[in-house]
Amino acid sequence: MAVRPRVVVLGAGLLGCAVADELTERGWTDVTVLEPEPAIASAGPGLLFRTHADRTASEFAKYTAEKYSGLTVDGGWCFQPVGSLELATTPEQLSRLRQRLGWATSSGVRGYLREPGECAQLHPLLDPVKVLGGLHLPGDGLVKPIRAALAQARRAKERGAKFLTGQEIVEIVRTAGRVTAVATATDRFRADVVISCAGVRGPQFGRLVDLAVPVVPIAVDHARTTPLAQLAGDNDHFTEADKPILRGAGLSLREHVDRLGISALGPVDADAEFAPAGFEESWTAALGLVPALAEAKVEEGVRQLVPGTPDGLPLLGEHPDLDGFWIAEAVDCAWSAGVARELTRWLIEGQAHLDLHSVDLARFDRLQLAPGRVRERSLATAGHQRPATELLRTTPCYEREVALGAEFREEDGWARPRRYSDSRAEAVATRSRVALFDMTPRRRLEITGRGALPFLQTMTTNQLDRPPGSVTDTLLLGEDGGVRSDLTVARLGVEQFHVAARHHRDVAWLRRHLPGDGSVQLRETTGGTCCLGLWGPLAERVLPELSTSDSRVWRTYVGDVPVTVLRGSEVGESGWELHTGADLGRSLWDALWSAGQPHGIVAAGEDALRSLRMEEGHRSCGIDVTTEHDPYEAGLGFAVRMDKGYFLGRDTLLHRSPSTVRRKLVCLTVDNAPSVMQGREPVYVDGRPAGYVTSGAYGYTVDKNLAYAWLPVEDARPRTPVEIEHFGERFAARVAAEPLRSSE
Repeated sequence: MAVRPRVVVLGAGLLGCAVADELTERGWTDVTVLEPEPAIASAGPGLLFRTHADRTASEFAKYTAEKYSGLTVDGGWCFQPVGSLELATTPEQLSRLRQRLGWATSSGVRGYLREPGECAQLHPLLDPVKVLGGLHLPGDGLVKPIRAALAQARRAKERGAKFLTGQEIVEIVRTAGRVTAVATATDRFRADVVISCAGVRGPQFGRLVDLAVPVVPIAVDHARTTPLAQLAGDNDHFTEADKPILRGAGLSLREHVDRLGISALGPVDADAEFAPAGFEESWTAALGLVPALAEAKVEEGVRQLVPGTPDGLPLLGEHPDLDGFWIAEAVDCAWSAGVARELTRWLIEGQAHLDLHSVDLARFDRLQLAPGRVRERSLATAGHQRPATELLRTTPCYEREVALGAEFREEDGWARPRRYSDSRAEAVATRSRVALFDMTPRRRLEITGRGALPFLQTMTTNQLDRPPGSVTDTLLLGEDGGVRSDLTVARLGVEQFHVAARHHRDVAWLRRHLPGDGSVQLRETTGGTCCLGLWGPLAERVLPELSTSDSRVWRTYVGDVPVTVLRGSEVGESGWELHTGADLGRSLWDALWSAGQPHGIVAAGEDALRSLRMEEGHRSCGIDVTTEHDPYEAGLGFAVRMDKGYFLGRDTLLHRSPSTVRRKLVCLTVDNAPSVMQGREPVYVDGRPAGYVTSGAYGYTVDKNLAYAWLPVEDARPRTPVEIEHFGERFAARVAAEPLRSSE
């Protein structure tokens, strides 16, 4: 790529302008922004909320508010920090607000829970009798989308960027697997990098490069009322608003000088224009919060189509098969500058600074990209009714699990047994007898070829140059040393490896780095195979014929079923993973189930597995550990061999070690909490916010409520007392030595 590559941005909306601004500020000044429309369209009411269930989304919004606070256009503001006030009208909603306050605190966002009277003081149009309380976040506020876009476009132009409107995009020109130009109906623009920031047009541009972009247009209605006497004289046309944005009953309400603007989810069928008659349900809900609306009516309204995704989060990343074509889609106005900054870092530095696993374009696989599924899930995430049934993958043992009373939950497109009867009993049986776990949904790869070993040595951190029959836990890192994921690699032959991965993102990452000479072949085998875990102190009595082998991976038979055996477990007990073809998966289950009956075998689900793994000190990559953390901070240094030679991320780790870390992932034992931690709860040390929880589970066999949390290293010593704020209440906790089972 050129030192200063030629960049073409598709879409001159708020995001496209933000991308141009961030790129040119970092020195990539050969930027052309193409907008198909004659002019930049409005981007809605400009509501910016900084608290989200996803930590990365919160970081996007924090930077957006910070950046736009410093922008003006001809003296006019781009961001007005009027604050937000989210209202609760039921005890359940009030509990939810307490949780959201915890999210805010863990992200460094200042917030307060307000009593009904305080809510009415903040926004006098409220009826305090109608609310039980509110979450007040003073730094939230209003964005002027067109003004913010113009401010950033002007800065980008001053540095050399060009903006062209009325450009119909007809072709993305590619040569030898990378983009070379963008063709419009009237011109051709040479490009080394193309970034699609097209909003609801994203799928259209995706089709030009044979890429499924899972974006669905979601209708959102924005209505503006007639003037309200209660607002007369409060604002002028420059400030527009001085009271917090109200959120509640599925609505958002903001001031427009002496009027109120009401935003609500529109109908599933978004083809019709906005009509006041179709806004009646939302109007009634708004009237329940703001009685003053009884003296007003809808004066005007507009229906806007916004891009939605199956999980409600943005799409960021490079085309898996076309170098130089990047996606930045489904980006809310509140996230625009934050996304633009991370994308710029990714392009220029080769690595984003924030953890982007939750917004990675590669997070969806083929089943999840089915058009009908994308539409139904996107509509449901936006607030419409979820479909009663939908296609899920089931394992070969599904019917056996149903017969045993399994309670299923969907994860990554699979129906996974959560529990069979009692999760505690399943965990205890694993520790005391033997249990059967269906591990089929975990992704499995076959990596072969003369270049397989060098490839895996380069991509991962541990020493894999071991004899066939070895099994090694290892890590995938980014160039900055951040942990992308963990893998288990079994060497079946000189040029044959079995790899257990965590997520579709891991598969996409490995595929992207395959050498171009054909020396390595990667094949995902998940759908065509079955994997069962037989773990517990009595596992060797169930299959005594396996206990005599000194190898850690080998091929044999269980009864008449051919299997590949991996010695080891995720729960700290003896046993094996047993792999066979999907066509023989049920037969393998039956053979193990029958052989285990004299030894009290039980089937165990995901809840028991999570509990047992946490007791043993297993971290979950993508949840507890992300690209923002290095292996030494995460307690994963055992999987790093610096003396094996080069691997991706090694150069960064040269200057790091367990003695240099400033923060650590620790296990906490929690006292008297009524439920397990869900993640994002703030952790306090000596009364001050010091870290945040990543995940939680009840340790059934140690009889303790457990949580993982990130803390400064000085607060990470075992037995250090801390507090966790869970749904507004603080609970005492203590840093525990790991693993729990051997340290308690």
